[in-house]
Amino acid sequence: VQLQASGGGLVQTGGSLRLSCAASGRTFSDYDVAWFRQAPGRERGFVAGISWGGRKRYADSVKGRSTMSRTSAKNMAYLQMISLKPEDTAVYYCAAGRRSSDVVGVTTTDYAYWGQGTQVTVSS
Repeated sequence: VQLQASGGGLVQTGGSLRLSCAASGRTFSDYDVAWFRQAPGRERGFVAGISWGGRKRYADSVKGRSTMSRTSAKNMAYLQMISLKPEDTAVYYCAAGRRSSDVVGVTTTDYAYWGQGTQVTVSS
């Protein structure tokens, strides 16, 4: 699976963004899809994910401010984020992986395929 992330940019505190992840190469609907983010000097951490069965999971830091979705017909996944904060500033990566259970993985090792990342900067 090849992944292409897009939609990042510079926004003010309280603004919103929709990140997109375009997949190609395999049947995307068979895969879990997730977004991770990495700020300078910090480890890459889970943000949100959606399983092949449609289950969603969010990190506590973005719960209530983010919505994960996917359209298998278009091989796309999205992360809508609102009420952005400066601490949301990071490079955001989309990832895909296959799991036998319908539970969203939250570690980087749960995902075998990664996009190149898109920068999100939230100004205060």
